[in-house]
Amino acid sequence: MNRTNQSTVIKQAINTYLEKGLTDKQDIYSKVVEELGVPRPTVRRVARDLRNELLSKIKILQSEVPQEITVSEKDE
Repeated sequence: MNRTNQSTVIKQAINTYLEKGLTDKQDIYSKVVEELGVPRPTVRRVARDLRNELLSKIKILQSEVPQEITVSEKDE
């Protein structure tokens, strides 16, 4: 399995455990390592990449909201 496919599979596994309600990242890492048989450092790296991707998407979505609020506050 190449790195891109492995990362995709690990991201999906992490998301699955998050959707199931797991909130402890060490538990999530352990379950992904156990389920997929990949090294823990790889899971941590992919989790970091996933976290950074999600944060960048959140910043994009949040960037529109404060601008509208700021403009309306200035108008008052």
